[in-house]
Amino acid sequence: MRHRLLANYLSRVEQAVASCEGAYVERYIEEILTPERANLRIRIRFERGHLLEINEAIVIAVNELTWLDYRYHCQDDQNQLLFRYDSTPHFPGLPGFPHHKHLPDGVTGGDRPDLIAVIEEAKTALG
Repeated sequence: MRHRLLANYLSRVEQAVASCEGAYVERYIEEILTPERANLRIRIRFERGHLLEINEAIVIAVNELTWLDYRYHCQDDQNQLLFRYDSTPHFPGLPGFPHHKHLPDGVTGGDRPDLIAVIEEAKTALG
C-alpha cells in the first residue's frame, strides 16, 4: 500500500493531466517501487502538436515528499525547446543549484517548480 503523501500527490498529478483539454496522453506510468518510492513518467501531446514530457523520481523522507530527480521537458510541434526544468547538476554557478530552467535562449536558476504549475505552463505555452 502506498504512503498517504505519495498516493495524494499521484492523485493530484492524475487530475491535472486529465484536465488537459484537447490533449492526448501518450504515456502515463506510475512505477511504485516501494510504499514510499515511485517513478513517474508521462508524455502529453497537445492539440497544437507540442509535447510535455514528465519524469520524476520521488521518495518519502522524514514524512515529506522528496524529489531525487526530475525533468519536465516541453517542446513545440517542430521539436524545438520551449522550456525544460531539471535537476541535473551541470550548472553549479546558478542560484538554486542544481535546479534550473532551460529556455531557447539560455538557462536560468531557481527552485524545483510545482508539477501542476508546469502542466499549466505547457497548456499555455503556445497561446
